Amino acid sequence: MSTSNRFESGTMRVIFGNEIAIQAVSLHKTRPWPDGTRLAKALWTQVTDSAGNARTGAFVQLDFMIKNSQKYASTGGWGFARFKTLKMVPYGKTALFASECINCHRPMKNQDYVFTIPVKTERRESR
Repeated sequence: MSTSNRFESGTMRVIFGNEIAIQAVSLHKTRPWPDGTRLAKALWTQVTDSAGNARTGAFVQLDFMIKNSQKYASTGGWGFARFKTLKMVPYGKTALFASECINCHRPMKNQDYVFTIPVKTERRESR
């Protein structure tokens, strides 16, 4: 769906969405995102070569957001998950994890708690 950089943390990110998310983007229906939306964000360290070109380095983590307005009502309708390192070790095994996530995402309430603005696409008809 999109890419992003976090210069302060030196990471590069690629954001993926399931079919529900992709359809919401193509229909411009992301405020709010529909229930069933699943977003995944893969993070790598950013490496810059001598010519100034940036590329991905070591894998850092994989983050998930899952939209279910009823199940996750206390966190703005979103469930969160994070897996660190290539071993995919779960992060945040207590209730504080969801609190940590939504508190970070709270400034984006007007964008349904999602930081990434999807790449604009045109709707394509199935053939």
